[in-house]
Amino acid sequence: MILEALNFAATYPLTPRRRRHEISSSVSLWARSRRAARHWRTHEEACHQEVSAIVATLPNTRRAVAVLGSGLLRDVPIQLLSEQFDRVYLYDLQHLASVRIWARLSGLANLEFQTRDLSGMEQLAEKPGAQPRPLAFLKEIPDLDLAVSANLLSQIGVGIGRMVAADPTLPRQAAERLIAAHVEGLQSLKTSSLLLTDRSYEVIDKAGNVLERDDLMKGVELPPARAEWSWTVAPYGELSPDYQAVHQVVSIPINAS
Repeated sequence: MILEALNFAATYPLTPRRRRHEISSSVSLWARSRRAARHWRTHEEACHQEVSAIVATLPNTRRAVAVLGSGLLRDVPIQLLSEQFDRVYLYDLQHLASVRIWARLSGLANLEFQTRDLSGMEQLAEKPGAQPRPLAFLKEIPDLDLAVSANLLSQIGVGIGRMVAADPTLPRQAAERLIAAHVEGLQSLKTSSLLLTDRSYEVIDKAGNVLERDDLMKGVELPPARAEWSWTVAPYGELSPDYQAVHQVVSIPINAS
């Protein structure tokens, strides 16, 4: 608890006022990532392999890469990206002080931390009848050679789904529309991109019974996947001693060579 409190306190002044209420959830995720590191390792290694594979298909002159949902910097081989690209743009609601300090101590001077809501919910709320374009800003990045959506898409669906359930004034199909808009945004880029996302989950008890199952993509069809694997997001003892949560993850290259 002491480390979590210190991380929260150090992150607070680095965070825009309108985003400070989200620090607690980021600190909680950081704490879980430390507790569940052994169970997350295989998933993280698979993500790193997929990012490395698409980087290898790019021309030798690699100028800029954008990581969407960069968060804790665990889902992408950040040192590789820093070495291979001139500039690495990192987008998320939060980048904790612990993450920024680690990057600085590691000598990763070409990382640019950006606080941004990637969901598109603000656009949708302002103009419910218009097609949201949450990733349109990527086209304004000069010399962008690669965009990586790093296990962000399911979080958009879950988060927006909760908002819609709590607010009857929001569009009922908001989560589905924003998931589709994210995929379409990657497909509209002229550069290569990689979509890493958990698309479904199961809650499983110790006898192997599936207690709960859901489609995290809300029925939105994704492009064909190149690879697929399981990720034990919450091992036994994390949420309950009696069950674990296992997500199914896919890697989808888009516009790749």
